[in-house]
Amino acid sequence: MTELHLHLVSDSTGETLQSITTAALVQFDAVEPVEHVWSMTRTIRQLDDILDSIQKNPGLVMFTLVNKEMRQTLEKGCRKLKVPCISILDPVMASLSQYLGQESRGLPGRQHMLDQQYFARIEALNYTLAHDDGQMPDGLEDADIVLVGVSRTSKTPTSFYLSHRGIKTANIPIVVGCPLPPQLFELKRPFIVGLTSSPDRLSQIRKNRLLSLKETNETDYVDLDQIKEEVLQARKLCTKHGWPIIDVTRRSVEETAAQIITLYNKRFSKQD
Repeated sequence: MTELHLHLVSDSTGETLQSITTAALVQFDAVEPVEHVWSMTRTIRQLDDILDSIQKNPGLVMFTLVNKEMRQTLEKGCRKLKVPCISILDPVMASLSQYLGQESRGLPGRQHMLDQQYFARIEALNYTLAHDDGQMPDGLEDADIVLVGVSRTSKTPTSFYLSHRGIKTANIPIVVGCPLPPQLFELKRPFIVGLTSSPDRLSQIRKNRLLSLKETNETDYVDLDQIKEEVLQARKLCTKHGWPIIDVTRRSVEETAAQIITLYNKRFSKQD
């Protein structure tokens, strides 16, 4: 393994830098990143401490600093230390500036301001929390998206990921022998999506779940034949009602959510 020191310098939370580096590093094999995250960096004194750390652990420096003096200080220090220093947002900012015909305002952390989108996310998170795992079915009509699926098909984590994007999401489990809430079949506004997975994968996930709860008895919950029947019945239900189905077997929560958003947007573009 090749050890790589990454110094991520931001005048805000540093989430942008961490997301970009994560997406880039997965394309390289046998690399062990050591991240040094320097968030809320807004004074020259802070930069002095950061440059001392870079000197002790040389590596790639990536930054999102909008203040001109701060940028110049960091870049000058990195040149002296002979380490690469990359401004992640420069190409995007330059293109936007040229296209819009105006200079950027140069204010740090503006993406985290308490604007309308922020409050929409909070509202969506509160809604999703209240309507997780089939709770409060009378409020389903207020959802943007409703997820249905058998146990362990990532309904809850996908719901909360979507709500973080400002999308009110409810989820309802499909359980053998338990009727689904009648409100589900009367919905007009929400977009309903079925989540499924391979029976083998579900069986393994459920076994691990029971082990984490220190439950060792074999039950229908982990029986492969029973799970196959669950998955089959769930697919039939979604097909009957025209609900799109997404197989999450080899998808991360982020990938599943992205596919749901794509389908959701297509639905409304057709309505327009």
